[in-house]
Amino acid sequence: MECCPRIRSFKGLQLTAAFTILLFTSAMMNAQEMKLVWQDEFNHSGKPDPNKWSYETGFIRNLEAQYYTSRKKNVRVRNGKLIITARNEYYENPDYDPAIKDYRLNTPETNYTSGSIHTSGKFDFKYGRIDVRASLPKAAGSWPAIWMLGLNFEDVVYPEAGEIDIMEHVGKNQGEIHGSVHYANDKNEMVSKTDTIYIDNVSEEFHVYSVDWNRDRIQFLVDNKVYHTFEIANAGTGNNPFRKPFFILINLALGGKWAGEIDDSKFPQKFKIDYVRVYQQIEN
Repeated sequence: MECCPRIRSFKGLQLTAAFTILLFTSAMMNAQEMKLVWQDEFNHSGKPDPNKWSYETGFIRNLEAQYYTSRKKNVRVRNGKLIITARNEYYENPDYDPAIKDYRLNTPETNYTSGSIHTSGKFDFKYGRIDVRASLPKAAGSWPAIWMLGLNFEDVVYPEAGEIDIMEHVGKNQGEIHGSVHYANDKNEMVSKTDTIYIDNVSEEFHVYSVDWNRDRIQFLVDNKVYHTFEIANAGTGNNPFRKPFFILINLALGGKWAGEIDDSKFPQKFKIDYVRVYQQIEN
């Protein structure tokens, strides 16, 4: 997402019962024994599990058009799916202050609402695999993302904590799925490494978006196919952010720096997530 968010969170950690599975990736011909250490299958109705997820609220980043809310009409769990819904509706900014030179606060109102949730303060991990099965909205101006930020992002200047974008998609480019890392080099300049895979029916069907992360590399996959590999040593040998814990974010943005013009004829837009699963290698 290329910008650090404003996140409200509280302390806590929820681990579900773990079990052992075998994962196979096209990058590894041998099986790796992994353990499921955290998951959300969204098998209830109502708001997301508060033991696992918190909300972002407000105007957050990238000059996006939406105001993120914690309302069920924007973020809810129903029929075994997390559904983030972007709506074309008038919404006043309750934090509006024209004297502050920050668009998050000096924007008085918007015509769009949506949702963003995260696990900061509730779950984070270092190294492992994350699988997220999802279907994406289909409209110009939509910008769904599944991503991670370094746990210490509040203590440093972005992007020193690091960012891993498991999946990004902009509606004006149907079929294009992007996987990226963002970090700061030794001159405190932002470095971005991105690759793209082309997938049919990203809005009509569910696909599994994954990152396989170890001490040496981060691999990005769709439906278990590796399309992008980042060597972690390229981010430096000293304070390398990709050798520290990260937490998870899922959001549906509108407009902003990348998604561009919003098609108002295609609302509401829905970002549906079937499950989120995190695995780590078993210690011998």
